[in-house]
Amino acid sequence: MKRSWTSIGELRERWGDSLLTVLTALIMIMMFVIAPLQALGLFEFQIFELLLALFLVGGVFLMSGSAIAVVAMLVALAMIVTGGVLRLRSPSIIDLNLFAGSWLIVGITLAVTVARATFAPGRVTYHRVIGAVLLYLSVAVIFAALYTFIGTLLPNAFSGMKMEDSPALANQLIYFSFMTLTTTGYGDVAPLHPIARSLCNLEAIFGQLYPATLLARLVTLEITHSDQDS
Repeated sequence: MKRSWTSIGELRERWGDSLLTVLTALIMIMMFVIAPLQALGLFEFQIFELLLALFLVGGVFLMSGSAIAVVAMLVALAMIVTGGVLRLRSPSIIDLNLFAGSWLIVGITLAVTVARATFAPGRVTYHRVIGAVLLYLSVAVIFAALYTFIGTLLPNAFSGMKMEDSPALANQLIYFSFMTLTTTGYGDVAPLHPIARSLCNLEAIFGQLYPATLLARLVTLEITHSDQDS
């Protein structure tokens, strides 16, 4: 057992930073390639979703070594599988909320794990900069899941986006979340309910403050590391 944990620690030391880049690539493919293809009816998104969740469980375990994080990811994986089975039988709001709940868990767990790896003391590497991007993407996933809950509980919470279990919904949620996070505001989808508007405000504030906070933290880490070397 001791040898096993030592091996895991060695793998974490060797591949931890590289995993930040790999997981960022997977998330970006899911959001910007697979989700649009699913919306066009060209791809079964839940298949890739399950495979991605498996990779994320392994990646989070290697990066964090936390049993709590792994358990959380396994719970999310179980929810994805359950939602997929229910969707095959009869699509409904239940499986939609299961998917939303699973990605909320994935987003939060991934964000915490990546934040610790990215902003830990040490030299600022290419992979850690990419990890900062992954944290940004994870926040978009978290809010997309929250918008799903609000939309299913309050059917008229948004204009221009209907919360129903359809192939196009994931793409719409990702689009709206990034539109809010970047404060683009095209106006084709808008929050109507006060709770939905409050969530949008929180995401927009994060989107504005994150780049400045990120830059300050990375510069501080690099200066501290350079001072230690000199």
